[in-house]
Amino acid sequence: MNKKYMFVTGLALFAAGACTKLDVPLQSQTTVIPNTAEAYVAATGSVYQKLSSSSFGVDVWRMQELSTDEAIIPNRNGSYYDNGAYIKLHKHTWTSSDVAAAWTWAYSAISEANRILNVLEAQATSALTTTSIAEVRTMRALYYFYMMDLYGSVPITKFGTTENPKQSTRTEVFNFIESELLKAVPDLASPATVTIQYYGRPTKWAAYALLQKIYLNAEYYTGTARYTDAITYGNKIVNESGLSLAGSYMSLFSPTNTANSETILAAVFDANRGQGNMLTRYTLHGKLQAKYGLNFAPSNAMCTTPEFLDLFNLSGDARDTTWVSGLQYDFAGKAIMADNTNQLKLTREIVLTDASSMNVGPEINGVSCGARSVKFYPDPNAVNRNQNNDIPILRLADVYLMQAEAILRSNGDAATAVSFFNKVRARAKAPQVNSITLNDILDERGRELAWECWRRNDLIRFGKWEGAWGFKTGNESINLRIFPIPATEMVLNPNLVQNPGYN
Repeated sequence: MNKKYMFVTGLALFAAGACTKLDVPLQSQTTVIPNTAEAYVAATGSVYQKLSSSSFGVDVWRMQELSTDEAIIPNRNGSYYDNGAYIKLHKHTWTSSDVAAAWTWAYSAISEANRILNVLEAQATSALTTTSIAEVRTMRALYYFYMMDLYGSVPITKFGTTENPKQSTRTEVFNFIESELLKAVPDLASPATVTIQYYGRPTKWAAYALLQKIYLNAEYYTGTARYTDAITYGNKIVNESGLSLAGSYMSLFSPTNTANSETILAAVFDANRGQGNMLTRYTLHGKLQAKYGLNFAPSNAMCTTPEFLDLFNLSGDARDTTWVSGLQYDFAGKAIMADNTNQLKLTREIVLTDASSMNVGPEINGVSCGARSVKFYPDPNAVNRNQNNDIPILRLADVYLMQAEAILRSNGDAATAVSFFNKVRARAKAPQVNSITLNDILDERGRELAWECWRRNDLIRFGKWEGAWGFKTGNESINLRIFPIPATEMVLNPNLVQNPGYN
């Protein structure tokens, strides 16, 4: 059986039979209550399909990562300049016309969740229905979490209303997310680990992990610290589930990654039926195509900043292998040539020939700027540059590091915090420590969770968002911790008030 058979087939069934317009009358959409688990996956597939899409895998990923020190797309002699879009993300100079992608994505997902819940809640007849309602509710909470984190004060929408929704405060959105997750928890499945039956769908552990996440960030979101609550829900995962760290770090991100002992919730990608992960396409140099057996030439766009690469400096750390830099060789040890006379060299440094356009200029003597990531390992079975690698959204290593952080921030038992920290280190075969600081945790989160869409959230929580990295000078307004409400949405909904600093 295909590793994602149940889940991806459900998405495919949805895609084949559903209309994509968000204002389609309810009667034109599925209104029959399913009677099997597979049928429920198909009936609710639109909610999950939004996560397993290029809107998340490319657009939202870029907002979350290119705005941090983890990833950068320099102008490569005119390639990937794209009207300065990536420069704005890197330098934090975006405007309300630049950041509509995540808003459109999340509200289309929320709209689908509202529609499906309207049907299921009106005809709840079985335990399967109750569980499905809880799952969709949890997914809707996840999408609202992204909206709250990215944009701050946003509308909470209802199904069937024709009026423009009112804007809720960030605290009100936080409270809504919290209440929805707590309502969902009793009806969510609680398998020891997230088996293939539940892979890609939220279980009780996913709701607990998202609660832990919002409580860890509560002081920033609402002004009230909730670190004790974060510890409580982290402990529920640790003590009540059978989850454990995967033996191999790289297995979590491979083209054949699937249900495992660590991943709690994932965006499930399939090269044929769940397309949207194109990290290899945008990351690797085209001359590395043969080395990784790819059926396309990567486009040589993304890399990481020197500052972030320097975090990967621990003796024996398996996570160091996620970066490719220096002179390049194939797996037989033969030099990979950039041209007829020069070996390809990927440099740590990113040197600009024109600062205003963040242009590195043409490649000279085989030198290409920036280390490249192979964490989401290149997939030789990619289709139209779409990989089979799933992207973890919530996983146990994150839970452990959140526990360590919440304990330190609440002046809890330092030895317990160190124990959680060292569990993550041990799996990576990195050195154990006897004590940790908050800065140690931030650095470890960078090593462990690189390119998993958590760096922006982390830098803000740790007070590092206004700092300097790459070609961003820092000392910026704290208003830039959230993005502006898209200009198009401001026109469509007069109830919206623009975020401070963007008028």
